[in-house]
Amino acid sequence: MITRKRLSAGVGALLAAFTAGIVLPAGAAAGEPTGQAAPKVDLVLDVSGSMRARDIDGQSRMAAAKQAFNEVLDATPEEVELGIRTLGADYPGDDRKTGCKDTAQLYPVGPLDRTEAKTAVATLTPTGWTPIGPALLKAADDLDGGDGSKRIVLISDGEDTCAPLDPCEVAREIAAKGIGLTIDTLGLVPTAKLSRQLSCIAEATGGTYTSVEHQDELTDKVNQLVDRAADPVVTPVPTEGASRCMEAPTLKSGLYTDREEFGQQRWYRVEVLPGQELRASVSVAADRAVNPGYGVLLRAVTVKGREIVRGEAAGNGRTDMISTGLRWSEPERDGTDGDKPAAETVCLAVTHSFSAASGVKTTPGLPLELTVDVVDGPSQSGDVASFGLGRGWWLLGALILTGFLAGLVWGWLSRWRVAVWRTN
Repeated sequence: MITRKRLSAGVGALLAAFTAGIVLPAGAAAGEPTGQAAPKVDLVLDVSGSMRARDIDGQSRMAAAKQAFNEVLDATPEEVELGIRTLGADYPGDDRKTGCKDTAQLYPVGPLDRTEAKTAVATLTPTGWTPIGPALLKAADDLDGGDGSKRIVLISDGEDTCAPLDPCEVAREIAAKGIGLTIDTLGLVPTAKLSRQLSCIAEATGGTYTSVEHQDELTDKVNQLVDRAADPVVTPVPTEGASRCMEAPTLKSGLYTDREEFGQQRWYRVEVLPGQELRASVSVAADRAVNPGYGVLLRAVTVKGREIVRGEAAGNGRTDMISTGLRWSEPERDGTDGDKPAAETVCLAVTHSFSAASGVKTTPGLPLELTVDVVDGPSQSGDVASFGLGRGWWLLGALILTGFLAGLVWGWLSRWRVAVWRTN
């Protein structure tokens, strides 16, 4: 439901720093890979009249797309259920109402018959309008049901021609359903306006946007996205934070989803044993129109209200999602009378400063995604600073020794040269 701007990994340098080393335990109670239902991919191809343009490696955009599709179909993993949907492929007329309904399932999502799918693609001819919004709604229906990963790959060379059904708003509606569907977009020789629209669609669901100007780029990117669908899926676990720490749910390592009202604060609890490290990150997504200028704050607090550490990030209205993270280690300590030392209860507080635009509903709250991981902490002996130099003390020692020996050798050579000069 919440996306990382993926999308856009620009979702993501700060999150990457905090989550790069996170591996959810195999027995984690939350967010385990499902590994049961087959992953599903629906390729949505723009077949509007503009696809006749011959500006991709000397061939038409349609020819490049067909060639890419044929190669992708050959390389699709056996476990992936793949379908193909078109937009603008059948109606060549001028009636806008009819043209904006022109989307059809060319090949149904399911086990792939490569020959049949290639035959269907070969019949395509650039024809009509560009109803991106209606096509996305239908594609979401194509992928409805099942617990496996669901991915739409939209390939278009022009912006939607069927407003006011804004495709970006459609993508936000799909994300708000919480069905775990990701939309990736590819723009063929895109204009600035098309890039903005396709970026917005992708970011709304945590997908990626890619600009494509060559046929091999198109093939490689679609192959990459189809392969990604076959990766194990981590399913977020719904939870409900509280307004106070003592009433908050206790979370284990995993991925969680919740909703937070405007101006609200959500609390969660995590138990951290001595010698363990807590790593947490949060993303808050705007699934509706919001005012520019916002931020998100994640704090780790003791049960007595003392702040331990915080992470914060700010946005300026250019993206629909904002993320931050933190990490904190509980020091080793001995238990009383030989008992095992008790865990420290850490309260995680999530606050955001999004504000609803005029006339926009404020309920339900904005979707948030919280990642929690409790791992073994760093080695105390290995990470303690030595004389303020940490692990670099040995390098300084080696440099000092090298300089001392070099000085001795240089001094001996100097004395020898002076002695030779005096002798001669």
